[in-house]
Amino acid sequence: MMFWRRNTRARNRRKDAGGWFPSVPAIIWRRWLPVGAVLLALVVVVSGVRFVLDQPVERVSISGRFLRVQVVDVEKAVRGVLGHQGMLSVDLLAVSLAVRQIPWVDQAGVAWSWPRGLQVQVVEQTPVARWAESGLLNMRGEVFVHDSRHVPAELPQLAGPPGSEVDMTRRYLAAQPRLAAAGMRLSQLLLDERGSWELVLDNGVHLRLGRMLVDERFDRFIAAAARIVAARATQISYVDMRYANGFAIGWRAAAGEVKRG
Repeated sequence: MMFWRRNTRARNRRKDAGGWFPSVPAIIWRRWLPVGAVLLALVVVVSGVRFVLDQPVERVSISGRFLRVQVVDVEKAVRGVLGHQGMLSVDLLAVSLAVRQIPWVDQAGVAWSWPRGLQVQVVEQTPVARWAESGLLNMRGEVFVHDSRHVPAELPQLAGPPGSEVDMTRRYLAAQPRLAAAGMRLSQLLLDERGSWELVLDNGVHLRLGRMLVDERFDRFIAAAARIVAARATQISYVDMRYANGFAIGWRAAAGEVKRG
């Protein structure tokens, strides 16, 4: 009896040592083998899909309303970035930036067009004013052309110190609709080095606003002096709004000034 118990204990020790039960590494292997197989299959599938899809771009479709931009220039810029890359390797942002380097291009949207194609949507710049002699400004106050060969004559001219483009564009866009409602149009908006503002209307009248309270003085001009200027523009040389309680009008036919409040 004692001998059987000793043998039983010996067998139990052999079981614990792994003689009858699988070892820990074997259990882990059997547990994770299916997972590894699934992952391997996924890698194979993804690699195959990428190989199928990552083919060279064969077609570039370009759309937009083109007045100043040449389509051939857009395609050349796109091809310069693409090279021999496959579709999945194309950096769409890099393509967009390359197209936006073309003069007169404001925005460029780029998207995949399956199979093996790219769609490029181009938006041209819209000039709202001239800058200095030959530059052009967009609505954000950005000089997008510094030396334009064809400057639209109907655009007003803005001229001021470097760095004032945004502020001057903002002030022009705010003033022009109000002048139009009063029957006038802005021809020039000038800002000198001291920060003094002056407007030149298309009828030749100069509106002096000075350096301080510019918006308030312009409001006062629209409220009190615009009707006089619109009615007698051929007789008026300038309107000076740099007075606390009124304004001064310089008449073309007379050397003096007449103050009106």
